[in-house]
Amino acid sequence: MKKIGFLSFGHWSPSPQSATRSAADVLLQSIDLAVAAEELGADGAYFRVHHFARQLASPFPLLAAVGARTRRIEIGTGVIDMRYENPFYMIEDAGSADLIAGGRLQLGISRGSPEQVIEGWRYFGYAPLDGESDADMGRRHTEVFLQLLKGEGFAKPNPQPMFANPPGLLRLEPHAAGLRDRIWWGSATNATAEWAARLGMNLQSSTLKADETGEPFHVQQARQIRAYREAWKAAGHAHAPRVSVSRSIFALVNDLDRSYFGRDQSSDQIGVIDNMRAVFGRSYADEPDRLIEQLRADEAIAEADTLLLTVPNQLGVDYNAHVIESILTHIAPALGWR
Repeated sequence: MKKIGFLSFGHWSPSPQSATRSAADVLLQSIDLAVAAEELGADGAYFRVHHFARQLASPFPLLAAVGARTRRIEIGTGVIDMRYENPFYMIEDAGSADLIAGGRLQLGISRGSPEQVIEGWRYFGYAPLDGESDADMGRRHTEVFLQLLKGEGFAKPNPQPMFANPPGLLRLEPHAAGLRDRIWWGSATNATAEWAARLGMNLQSSTLKADETGEPFHVQQARQIRAYREAWKAAGHAHAPRVSVSRSIFALVNDLDRSYFGRDQSSDQIGVIDNMRAVFGRSYADEPDRLIEQLRADEAIAEADTLLLTVPNQLGVDYNAHVIESILTHIAPALGWR
């Protein structure tokens, strides 16, 4: 069995070919797609976070709205860039969204992806400490966030407060019990995957990774997952971790699918991203019988317990619901995912 969800980048464009021509379109359709995915039996609704772009940004209002409209589906991010975050304020936002959703939040966080602007986090009021890189700053914010999620008091109360306080030091409220175990780290390297394991975070591995061995993307990603699990075991955590991978997968079951994706003959690509040589994983688009055989050979999908389907959100809710349903109906049972 494997959990299957969708991951939306939340693009919008004023182009007449786009079904999402404004930020309002993207936000409202994201909620509707989460509802539709839950009705279809999918397990998760995940959303990317990008600043200074015509894409989904501040995630917590959207996560709270999805939580209020759904009852079962996991609700998450992939990923929140921690270079931009105040971990103290984020605790309050995350706690509120998780309580609205009844404990279904699955927060993917990370150092972040390449930006639309130069050092955008500086506009949010953050800067690395002396001798610290921006990636170090993101990990520092993360460690503060993880500590605060424990719900332990740390702030000295006012002796003459406006409202009565519980005894002892105060914590941030509202506190979401259990959310600490539902934090994921988006990792592009083996080293950061092992770091995430030591800190007790679940692992999100997307469609790009540092090219560390020259092997095919799915082979390197599978090695990363195994290294992460070994580090988790060595850290002695009491519970089992979760691991997700992201893929663009399209089952061609009708003429519209073939018109959109029938010419997709993609393969792994090599590029340079943030001065790092990276390997970008292929997308999958084929008739169901051939698609099943291709996916059966993907080592990283086999290693993961959660698969996130990246969806073309600008094609609208109905078509994206069809994409998800096609995987759940035609592909997942044949591969033992359902």
